[in-house]
Amino acid sequence: MKRILLFLLFPVLFLASCSTAEKPKETVNPLLVEFETPFGAPPFDIIDNEHYLPAYTVAMEEHKADIQAIVDNTDAPDFENTIVAYDRSGKLMSKISPIFGGLRGANTNPRLQEIAREITPLLSAHSNEIRFNQGLFERIKAVYEKRETLGLNQEQLRLTEKIYQDFARNGAALPEEQREELKSLNQQMSMLSLKLGENLLAENNGFKLVLDKQEDLAGLPQNVIAAAADEAKKSGMEGKWVFTLAKPSWIPFLQFSQRRDLREQLYTAYINRGDNNNANDNKATFLELMEMRKKMANLLGYENYAEYFIADQMAETPANVYDFLYQVWEPSIKRAKLERDEQQAIIDKTGGDFKLASWDWWYYSEMVRKEKFDLNEDDIKPYFAIENVKNGIFTLTTKLFGLTFVKNTEIPVYHPEVEAYEVFNRDGGNQGVLFIDPHPRPEKRSGAWCGTYRSGSYDEDGNKVLPIVTIVMNFTRPVGDQPALLSWDETRTYFHEFGHALHNLFADGQYNRTSRSVPRDFVELPSQILENWAGEPELLKEYAFHYQTGEVIPAELVEKLNKSAMFNQGFENAEYIAAAILDMDWHTIALSPETDVNAFEKATLDRIGLISEIVPRYRTPNFGHIHATGYAAGYYVYRWAGVLDADAFMAFKESGDLFNQELAEKFRKYVLAENGLWEGMDAYVKFRGSEPSIDPFLIRSGLK
Repeated sequence: MKRILLFLLFPVLFLASCSTAEKPKETVNPLLVEFETPFGAPPFDIIDNEHYLPAYTVAMEEHKADIQAIVDNTDAPDFENTIVAYDRSGKLMSKISPIFGGLRGANTNPRLQEIAREITPLLSAHSNEIRFNQGLFERIKAVYEKRETLGLNQEQLRLTEKIYQDFARNGAALPEEQREELKSLNQQMSMLSLKLGENLLAENNGFKLVLDKQEDLAGLPQNVIAAAADEAKKSGMEGKWVFTLAKPSWIPFLQFSQRRDLREQLYTAYINRGDNNNANDNKATFLELMEMRKKMANLLGYENYAEYFIADQMAETPANVYDFLYQVWEPSIKRAKLERDEQQAIIDKTGGDFKLASWDWWYYSEMVRKEKFDLNEDDIKPYFAIENVKNGIFTLTTKLFGLTFVKNTEIPVYHPEVEAYEVFNRDGGNQGVLFIDPHPRPEKRSGAWCGTYRSGSYDEDGNKVLPIVTIVMNFTRPVGDQPALLSWDETRTYFHEFGHALHNLFADGQYNRTSRSVPRDFVELPSQILENWAGEPELLKEYAFHYQTGEVIPAELVEKLNKSAMFNQGFENAEYIAAAILDMDWHTIALSPETDVNAFEKATLDRIGLISEIVPRYRTPNFGHIHATGYAAGYYVYRWAGVLDADAFMAFKESGDLFNQELAEKFRKYVLAENGLWEGMDAYVKFRGSEPSIDPFLIRSGLK
């Protein structure tokens, strides 16, 4: 994810502290002293929930003092005493926030949620105090206005421009009355985002499909049944089978269960998260957030929030985003209708007296895959044990970039399932630390993501600060003596998140603000390009081994896998684009307090012609990407970056060497490392030599 200084954003509190159970009492708050751990990693084993509030209190006071020192400086504003001083300010805040804010999604607990509700308005107020500090802004503005005469190098010039733009885009130049209104909106929006996230976590954990009859398991593979039995045992229901709203649980059930009524029950629970008119219902809260975003955008001089957000992206305008989405939508829905008809034909052929519904799609598409390609998920999974997939990614990154990974059990972790690795570069030097957290837990939010506990940059003395990176997933768990066997989608997701990790590990800016500074619609390029290698025969032979026999994946199975690469692409693109257009509509269309959330959603889907057999990838009440600020009016970025990654991978294909180290070095330099020097398209052109073509993306997706 794009790194921006915490205090220039609404606080995003989405990670978790470790449990307080069985921890030694400390006389000194460990968050306030130097971490005496390998690489200065967070000492999770001694951090207690109750350390956070006192530490944040000290951090905010220190940060305020840093800012006041800049404002009170009697010397004329210059690059060092204003821009660099601001960039380096708030060190303690930058140390604490990734631990609390970053980990709350991975291992939360009720006390941490209480602390988040208490600290969020305080952090929002602290953020406001800095972003609207007129003395600070005037000094920054003074340097910005004379930046071309100061002899700054390229990164220094960009740092000055980015910091000025951060303040200007957040309203620092507005009249006082409007600044006060923005302060209030910022605080309210931060609390609403927090509430939406907590409600969604509660909804994810609040439903279980409990089965107690063997006949209810008809069609399910043995490994799926075993996982459900294990889940039941953990839930105190030994002898039964439990399916949850975690993807490794509900997706296999929908793919294989012969019980249509149970498929409907489980899928309906999934798509209706946050829309159950209960204490966790998100509709009213979401609508309130949308109204506030609109007010904020208007105060800043924009017609709507999408216009505000996209002005700072590669796409530049909402019109450009809509044009792109519709360019992909038309062939996607056309193909999806053909896929629907293929599935309906199977239903009719097998005597089913019903019309295909959304909860049937996974089941009958699996039948189509078996019929057309003689391939189903259970043929593939034995070759993708989670350890093998991880080793395949390690192999790829060694071949491309010369990285090696060594597990280090001396580095503290926040949960026993988390692994910590030292990362070494081609020359044998340290590149950083990587945490890998693979499996779902009730304390972990859904999805997969990459973050940092410490971003890489340089300190005041010019010494490299090594990044500490984390990737968090919700992959299939091991069952009994069987290792975790990943689906093809999970395998690609592992490659995806590792691409984000590489971006964080390689980022090489001299300053905090420019260390990893790319537009949101560029940031998915480093992750998505790595997915392209996952299914290439040259790499598969390096990691796809049968978990029992050690046999490398057979060539005929690889051929089937590749032939089925475009399978179900109508559905996958249509459900995604529908969600992206829904996101855009929420952030462009005028709303009122009386707007009906579900009616608004339906109007969007009816307008674009989404067929009833497909539900958007996320419905409004559970659209976590846009409940926080990161991907609001920006969910389109995954397909936008898909154009970039397909075109970029084509460069390797065209070279005749998928592991072309010369190309990999250019990609590392311009796309991953030198973010402090270039805007997104400029960086891409320096790597590729030209702007991307959409054709490789459309062809890869079977849309052309």
